This record gives sequence, C-alpha cells and structure tokens, in this order.
Amino acid sequence: WSMELKTVRYDTDEGVATITLNRPHRMNAWTGRMHTEYRYVLNEADLDESVRAIVITGEGRSFCVGADSKALEGHIEKGGYDPGTPAKLVNPGQGVQSEFQASFAYHFGLTKPVIAAINGPAAGVGLVVACFADLRFAVPGIKFTTAHGKLNFPAEYGLSWLLPRMIGLPRANDLLLTSRVFMSEEAFQFGLINRLCEPKLLLKETYDYVRLMIETVSPSSLRETRWQVYRDLHRDVGAAVSESEALIDQMSRQKDYREGVNAFLEKRKPNWTGE
Repeated sequence: WSMELKTVRYDTDEGVATITLNRPHRMNAWTGRMHTEYRYVLNEADLDESVRAIVITGEGRSFCVGADSKALEGHIEKGGYDPGTPAKLVNPGQGVQSEFQASFAYHFGLTKPVIAAINGPAAGVGLVVACFADLRFAVPGIKFTTAHGKLNFPAEYGLSWLLPRMIGLPRANDLLLTSRVFMSEEAFQFGLINRLCEPKLLLKETYDYVRLMIETVSPSSLRETRWQVYRDLHRDVGAAVSESEALIDQMSRQKDYREGVNAFLEKRKPNWTGE
C-alpha cells in the first residue's frame, strides 16, 4: 500500500535513500503522523534493491526537537499517553529477530546501514532516532538532550538500553538522570557522534562517506555485519563466534566473495552484485 507523505520527504540517488524529517515550521517536532510515515519510507528504502544505504536528516535548522508540544498537551486531555499512530503500521526490518520489532529497534532489522546527518538540535525522540542509526555525523554547536525527565517521562524507547552500550554507564547516567542539554562537541568527545562537519559540508561529507562504504563493502557483508553487531549486544561471545563461522562458510560461496577476491588481486574497484 502507498502513503501520501506530509511530514517526511523521501529521495533516492546513486544507491542512497535520504529520509528528511520535514516539519520545519515546528522544528521537525515528532508526531504520530511522522512516525507512521517514517516507518513507511524506511521500509521502502529497505525493500528497494537499488538502495544500498539510508541517510536521515532534518529540513531547515533542526533535526528533530522531540515530541510536538501540541501532542504533549493532547496526552493530558486524553488522560494518558496516546502515540497518535494508526492501528496498521508498516514493520520495517521484520523477520530478522523478535526483539527488533519494537518501536525504533526495527532499525536493527534493516538490511542496509543507516547514517544520521544531524543538522540541528536533537531532543527526546529526535535523539532516539539519531541513536538508533548506525553512525552519526553532526554540525558543531547544536544542542542534544534526552528531555524525558523534565516531562515526568521515563527514558524513552530503549535509550536506557542503548546509551550505556554506546558511551558507557557513567556518561549515560549523566545524560539520562539529568536530562541536561549537551552540545555536539561534547557528544563527539565521548563518542556519541562519529564526525563533526561544518554546516555547509554536512551532507556532502555524509554522502561521500556512505558512497565510499557501499563501493568498498559488499551488500551481503553490510547486512550480515549489522545483524551480528546488534545481536551480539545481548548474547554471549560463544554464540557470536559460532554464528560468524557459519556465515564465513555460507558467504564464501557467494558471487560477491569471488568478486571481492578478484578485485583485491587485480587492484580494482569491486563490482558488487548483491546476490
């Protein structure tokens, strides 16, 4: 089924899909409609065989400032939390692992890498979206915050699981227990951000990085490595080693293994088939 997009924009070019959060008049504040459309286009990108990687960014001067204030007021009027999403939602990344079906954890089930190009403030659920990406590029001087504590909310959408694994328990507790504002320079210092880019160069550097990655690394390797990383976050080392050995045997039989070896020996760029 198709969907009319009102709160996100979706574009593809040279193997890269770009999802732009597109409510600039509200600093790209998150709504149920945006979440519904976001899941839809994420699934479209994952199913499109011409797409090798996904970039997420924001329109205007914000990435996403969190839940829209009008939606927050609506929770009071309704006497409790209402996500504002329809009963029928697209499930991106389904069928890989049951844990990956939860909200935003569906990123982990995708077959393609996701890079967040953080062009402006990211708060609350906006920070969640950025953290569930595989890599984060950001501009200097922008604000981040978990935000939840100031709204009498718990840590949102798995950040209590994700942040300690990304930046360590002491730093994660600092951000989660205070909901303080921290800047992109600090986020880069403690490893939450992979690269700082000047505003005019953010998308160029992101696309250059992504295109080099998908040129250098085979589709099967990107897919399986992502799944290994996120599965291994909550299983023992023996299971990780055993799966890697089984995958080595399986993937060495694929056409792209032969192509990778030949390209290496012939000192040329590989021509990946994805088969």
